[in-house]
This record gives sequence, structure tokens and C-alpha cells, in this order.
Amino acid sequence: MSVDALTVNGLQKSFGNNHVLRGVDLSLAPGTVTVLMGANGAGKSTLVKVICGQHAVDGGTLSLMDQPFAPTDAADAIRQGVVTVHQSIDDGVIPDLDVANNLMLDRLVDPRHGLFVRERALRAEAAKVAAAMGIEVDLRKRVSDLNVADRQMIAIARAMARAPKVLILDEPTSSLSATEADRLFALIDRLRAQGVAILYISHRMSDIRRIADRIIVMRDGAISGAFNSKPLDYEAAVTAMLGHQMTDVDVAVQRGISPVLQLADLRLHTLAAPINMTVCGGEVVAIVGLLGSGKSKLAEVLFGLSQPTDGSITINGQRYEPKSVEDAIKNGVFMSPKDRGANAVIPAFDIADNMTLPFLKTLSVGSFVTAQKQRSRTREMISRLGIVCQSPSDGIGTLSGGNQQKVMIGRWLMEPAKVLLLDEPFQGVDIGARRDIGRHIRSTAAGRATVAFMAEIDEALEIADRIIVLHESAVAGEHANQDIDLAALVADISGSVAAPTGAQT
Repeated sequence: MSVDALTVNGLQKSFGNNHVLRGVDLSLAPGTVTVLMGANGAGKSTLVKVICGQHAVDGGTLSLMDQPFAPTDAADAIRQGVVTVHQSIDDGVIPDLDVANNLMLDRLVDPRHGLFVRERALRAEAAKVAAAMGIEVDLRKRVSDLNVADRQMIAIARAMARAPKVLILDEPTSSLSATEADRLFALIDRLRAQGVAILYISHRMSDIRRIADRIIVMRDGAISGAFNSKPLDYEAAVTAMLGHQMTDVDVAVQRGISPVLQLADLRLHTLAAPINMTVCGGEVVAIVGLLGSGKSKLAEVLFGLSQPTDGSITINGQRYEPKSVEDAIKNGVFMSPKDRGANAVIPAFDIADNMTLPFLKTLSVGSFVTAQKQRSRTREMISRLGIVCQSPSDGIGTLSGGNQQKVMIGRWLMEPAKVLLLDEPFQGVDIGARRDIGRHIRSTAAGRATVAFMAEIDEALEIADRIIVLHESAVAGEHANQDIDLAALVADISGSVAAPTGAQT
């Protein structure tokens, strides 16, 4: 009988009167991928922090390869063979170092390495690690100059270089394209074959169906479900996570009559085909496409971060040519960006300051912010979005990822917009928070054009009246979110030709 790589028995953890872990039992077998699901606040993050040595336990035991395991800190956990790649990408890399030094950092700080670094040998070793991961970037390039997807792959590659017994991946595909995700999945397959036990935290159906050997679900600090039999019952797992049955999201499709946002022969670059698009007031349109499809570029153009090569944009019939973000906001165009940690959250600010940041002038008398008005507006948005916190004065870092995302969405709902741009509004949040956010976006959509830029089809289906597909910076297809032909939608996204409905494949 094989020994489990990691065993957790009766784990207890409290912060004051808040009992976060309530007798958690978990085992990870070598050569398996266990997907961990749980709503925000279920205890997932605390469990991972205990396993990787960031929190001490109040009760219960852990064992690694049948030996007692009580890491004193993250470095101790790594030395013993437990490595975590956190959802916050820059936690796994040193942005100011180049790629090669990031990949070899653990060897450089190892006392056994010696005092002198042989540059040629280091880069040769880094090249081997990069090749094994399928990373094709200049090893001399600073990590801070890489895009989000490449930084994520460097963080994961660095973890692989440590040859872990247990590897914990927290939402690893949230910033990856479909191609990069496939590369990661292929690596996971190799690690599984080598006997590494993998704990994979995700809510993405595409991820779970591709790599899960089993699903473990947490709710309210305890294990609420375990699913080991193939085919894995995803719907039952979601029910165990939420505490009630998963129901299909019923979008009452809004047709829209009055055009608000209009794009006429807009070209994102010289060789791109022209984009013609209209979004009406009260309508939510999802723009979907693979990485490189042009959706990020289109978002940048609409928010004044980039300029189109040709064409025109009008809002409520008026020419719109933003030269900057400030210009866009002045014209009533707001955008909630993706990668909230890097582009949105101000860690030193509390919830109220984070939420009201773009509109402090409207909450000020002269040069002074009216604190009472600021707190009142923030409380109102906290209530609307169901943000779990004690007060508007709580530090933003005390919130779970899903609640932080609600704050970022709430930021751009504080004032009425003509056009609301949402870049990956569900990134890194669980299904419960996803639906809270989606409901509020739709319920407040009247009078504005809402455009959501999304990579996941199931997320687009939960929020959109229409889905527009971009492929190679051009519109590849348009689908009303009613009796939708999923095969045709997927074909538009991938750039292939869909088989006719009912055709043999």
C-alpha cells in the first residue's frame, strides 16, 4: 500500500473568535491531481497557508510521506518538498531580476552553492528549466518587462525547479491563454507521472475536466464533499460548495434599442480588418477571444490607453477620441481592469479609499474629502454587492480574493457611466461571488453600454445579452445569448469551421 504524500488530520485554526478551519481531513496521494473548491471564506487560503508554513495550527496534525510535518515558515516547507505557486503572480518571482536569475534563484541562495556565480553555467541551467517548461522568452529580459502570462509561467517553472513532493497551484490558469494553459496541463501530466502530489485550486470547469483525478470541496472551514469516481460530478461539487443546488443562470436577454457605443471601421492595427459594432443602452455585451485575438487591445483603445490605426468611435452620437485614461473617465467611460493585484488594488488603502479613489473630487469640499459621505457611499455599495467585511475602514488586504474583486467592480459603479468596460470581471473568484457580481452588473445596466472582455465561455454565458467573438483583431462572429449554438461559438473563437448541428464527428 502506497504512502500518501501529504496527510492532514483534524486541522483547526482560529483567528480570535473566528474559527476558520474546523477539523479538516485531507490526503494527497503521489501521482494524483486533487482539485480543491470552495467559496470565498470557506478556508481554502488558510488551509494552504498552514500547509506551506505561513500559519501555525491550533490543533490537528500534518504528515509528509508518513513523517511528521510542521514547517516553521514557507522556506522550511520548500526545503521539505512542499511548494506553493500563489494566485498573486509576483509572489513567485522577483520582478527586477532577469528570467535566468529568477529560474535559478533558489540555487543561488543555497549555502552549498558557494560564494561565486558562474554566469555561463547559471544561464545554461536556466535554459534547461525554460525548455522543459516550454518557455520561449529572452532569459536576459527582466521579469517586470514580461506580460502577465509569461510571469505566471516563470513562477510555475521556478516551482518545478525545486523538484517538489507536493505542489500547490492556486488558480494557475487565471492569467494564461488557452495555449499556455495546455502547456501547463501537459507539464502537470508529466509531474503526475513522476509521482508528484498536486493540490490544484480552481473553479474553472475547463481546468477541472482536463486535469482532476478527484475533487475536494470546502464550506465554512470544513470538508463538505469529496468526489473520487469518474466521471467526476461537477454539479454535485458545486452544490457541496454553495450549500444549495446549482441552477442554470437565466439571462433575460435585453435587445437594446438606443445605440450608446458605436465602432465604425475601427482597425486595431494596420493589417487588421475593420471592426463595426454597436452596444445599446441597458445591454451587456461580452467580447470573447483567445490571447492575441485583439480583445485586450480593443479594451485599451476604448479606455484611452492605446490608439486605433483607423476608424471612429462615437458615444451617444458624439465623436469619442480619448487621449488618456483621464480623458476616458471625463467622457463617462470607466474600466475595471484585470489582474486586480497589479492594476487596481491599493494595498495600503482601506476599503472605502480603494472603492472611491477615482471619484474623490465628488466626495470633497475644497481640498478635503468628506469622510462621512465617503463611508456612506461605500457602505451602500458593500450592501449592494454583498461584500463580506466588518466596516468600510477594513484594510483591503483583509478581504478574500472574491470580496476584493467586488470592491474593484464597486469602484466603477459608484458613479453613473455611459460605457462600462469590464476586463475579466470574474477573474479569481468563486461561482457564488461570480453570480453576485453578474447580477449587480446586469441590474444596474440601464442607460449605459456594458462591455465585458472575457476568456471563459461559461462566464460570458452568465452575464451577456450578446457574445461577440474576436479572432485576429477582427469580429469572427456574433451570438445572441438565447438557444446559443455552442459548437459555432467555439469554432468562431478558435478560428475553425463548426460542424453542422447533428453532424458526425
